[in-house]
Amino acid sequence: MKLSFVVSILVAASFVAYAQQAMPRMTSVDPMSGKKGDVIAITGENLQKELVSKVFLTDGKNDIQVEVTEQTTTSIKFKVPAKATGRMTLMVLTTGKEAKYIEQPVKLTIDDGVTAPQ
Repeated sequence: MKLSFVVSILVAASFVAYAQQAMPRMTSVDPMSGKKGDVIAITGENLQKELVSKVFLTDGKNDIQVEVTEQTTTSIKFKVPAKATGRMTLMVLTTGKEAKYIEQPVKLTIDDGVTAPQ
């Protein structure tokens, strides 16, 4: 009887572990700075469309959705939107019933294209 109880707990635990969705994780950005309209490449893991539905740039107050041009398991390429400026963090919206916004440990500096007077 004890053995069947242990087996049933192990089976239940394996279902819970299987049901958990892998979390997207961005590890680098190339280039680290850009201008509006530039294409930026992000590398990481679990970045495929089945796990990441949208990508944003955020400054902590404003979230700006970016146009993704290419997306694979290990990379995302996107265009810098016209509204973006300054130092911004990348953020993803996951897929699924319990979609989550997750800020990534990757930052991008966006040049506003304005030249300072001399």
